[in-house]
Amino acid sequence: MSLENNIIINIYSILLLIIIGFRAARLTEKDSLKDKLYMMMLYSTIFMLIIDILSRFDGKPNTIYPIINRFGNLLIFMTSPVLSSIWLLYVHFQVFHHEDKTNQLAYKLVFINIVNAIILMISQFYGWFFYIDANNIYHRGPLFLLPAFLTITLMLVAFLIILKNRGKLEKKYFFSLMFFAFPPLIGIVLQIKFYGFSLILNSVVPSMLVLFLNIQNHNIYSDYLTGVNNRKSLDMYLEKKISTSTPNKSFSAILLDLDNFKAINDNYGHDMGDNALETTAKLLKSCLRSNDLIARYGGDEFFIILDVSKRKDLENMVKRINNCFEKYNESSSEPYKILFSSGYAVYDYNSHMKSEEFQKYVDVLMYEDKQKHKIVKDNGPI
Repeated sequence: MSLENNIIINIYSILLLIIIGFRAARLTEKDSLKDKLYMMMLYSTIFMLIIDILSRFDGKPNTIYPIINRFGNLLIFMTSPVLSSIWLLYVHFQVFHHEDKTNQLAYKLVFINIVNAIILMISQFYGWFFYIDANNIYHRGPLFLLPAFLTITLMLVAFLIILKNRGKLEKKYFFSLMFFAFPPLIGIVLQIKFYGFSLILNSVVPSMLVLFLNIQNHNIYSDYLTGVNNRKSLDMYLEKKISTSTPNKSFSAILLDLDNFKAINDNYGHDMGDNALETTAKLLKSCLRSNDLIARYGGDEFFIILDVSKRKDLENMVKRINNCFEKYNESSSEPYKILFSSGYAVYDYNSHMKSEEFQKYVDVLMYEDKQKHKIVKDNGPI
């Protein structure tokens, strides 16, 4: 491929990434590690696309071209594992949601990239990975596949983490994370086979676009504080579940309302109240399945939709939630306990209830449970 064609393709990719970057900057949270890693991947790809242009200046040995050519290729080989390293960190945090452990992994990856950079600097004297001849023509060295192998290995590790922990991920996130690696891997294989084509970095663009659409959807359909689904997402999902339910296969819903939320806010401040809501969301995520939908229904209410058709199975799920919160309250060092009232029901297909009617029905059941809790609190256990 000619220098001009490579430049055109790279500039086109850079412009697309800049547009995505402007949109993503408005949607992402500055303090979110996940969003920081996404923006780092985006900026790294733009930088590498620019460097890739510099690495294409073959020929014209008596000009500045040889310096640009060598410098560009050195940086390309040096930064190739960087992008896959950031991707591995992104996947690790998306799956485990543990910032400290992700940071520990980052230190290991920094060490790997430093070693890679040192080997590359030494190889400039021996042409292990590439060399530039007297006519300023780039040639692959005998070990040119090693950096590609390192990049593929890091992406494979990320892929295996996603696959092994698919139960922890929502379906929409699972498939987008799985998709990310495929275009770059195809680009790597094609670029190895077809010498002179610039394919790897350009193939990252569709992957970045898919991740951006995820970020956009997350902001539209997720609660800003707790990260679970919002009311809009709940309404859409509930309508879909009702429309696809049958006499033999239905679903269930649970509505939780925090009993002492106002007291937490009044006695300990709104920051503690927010912390209680975030903790509630995390506890629900930890004790429910990845295909169960959790949504923030109101200020201190959470609505859960489960693929459960039998009353007994639903009661077991409610017991699991209660046990999860009891264990937390026993071990928590917070000055408050997270207590809640709940209403739950299996959707009756023959009732033909609409989404709003079913929500009201479960809300009434929750209110009845709340009244029982008030009686017990006022009069003591019966």
